[in-house]
Amino acid sequence: MAKEVLVVGAGFGGLEAARALAPGADVHVTVVDQRNHHLFQPLLYQVATAGLNPADIAVPIRAQFSRAPNVDVRLGRVAAVDLGRKRVSLEDRTELAWDFLVVAGGAQHSYFGHPEWEEFAPGLKTLEQATEIRRRLLSAFESAENEPDPAAQRRLLTFVIVGGGPTGVELAGAIADISRTVLVRDFRRIDPASARVLLLEAGPRILPAFAEGLSRHAAEDLRALGVEVRTSAAVTGIDAHGVSIGGERIEAKSIFWAAGVQASSLSRSLGVGLDRAGRVMVDADLSIPGHPDAFVIGDMAHLEEAERGLVPGLAPAAIQEGKAAARNILASIAGRPRKPFRYRDKGMMATIGKHRAIAQTGPIRLTGYLAWLAWLFI
Repeated sequence: MAKEVLVVGAGFGGLEAARALAPGADVHVTVVDQRNHHLFQPLLYQVATAGLNPADIAVPIRAQFSRAPNVDVRLGRVAAVDLGRKRVSLEDRTELAWDFLVVAGGAQHSYFGHPEWEEFAPGLKTLEQATEIRRRLLSAFESAENEPDPAAQRRLLTFVIVGGGPTGVELAGAIADISRTVLVRDFRRIDPASARVLLLEAGPRILPAFAEGLSRHAAEDLRALGVEVRTSAAVTGIDAHGVSIGGERIEAKSIFWAAGVQASSLSRSLGVGLDRAGRVMVDADLSIPGHPDAFVIGDMAHLEEAERGLVPGLAPAAIQEGKAAARNILASIAGRPRKPFRYRDKGMMATIGKHRAIAQTGPIRLTGYLAWLAWLFI
């Protein structure tokens, strides 16, 4: 009889796990997700800045498995996981049984103990958030066009991005770029090129995961686009009218959050060991300690490797973990030993407006147009 494998979440890791399991003759796979599409999150900033339409980066989950008769797709939000009973409860009170479980619920924004900030500073994790940012962005220019008061107009044309990681850098660069190259042709009473774009980073430099030289180059490219890059600038307050950095006040109508993230709240329902970011502490084979038939991957997993330290919460890592979890499930069914996960670092990239980027893979460092071409074709 085929073993029932339940995959929670159809992000990069969950989708890859289901794909790797699909050819297995001894498994039946059910993929559960609260949305009916898989989202290519690295391009969300393009939707947020009107460079792409939502349909360009979202593909139906069911279409991925139309030729896999042993894979079912279930639309629903998981409320809790019972590891002892091997049951998953959905919000509609449905229970799903499993022999093997892959939890790939992803991450959500963390507002560092200030959930009230989310109302004024939306994050960028979903299509809904991307379209809301786009609405706020374009509405700000429209409102400024009809605003007679210079101070109010200036506030409307001030855009603050909180967080200097890849999402914040790409969003800030894209806003500055379209203000100066696209929107500048569309308005008569305002000059969109005069829009003020600020990137606020609490740490000493932006893009801290990249080599210091690349981080410095990215900051220079952003400033060349007109972005005000502020480091060691920890935000202490956000409201409908702007942000506070200690005693400094920045008046702004549009504030976007690209700072902290934490694991999906689903991790807390597991009743197992978590790190400070809510990630599940997993064994080397990606299973939960004491629960060898339950695996956690992607942004929800905390795995330390002796050589590299913590496996990063990046799409390539999630994809590799999805494949590895699937291989270990199939090995267990076949009575073969499992293998520990080994992350292969394929590098990182970040775009800075149009025709500029930075990239690193191993000892190789790329900047400017060459890095942008590499990003375009990968």
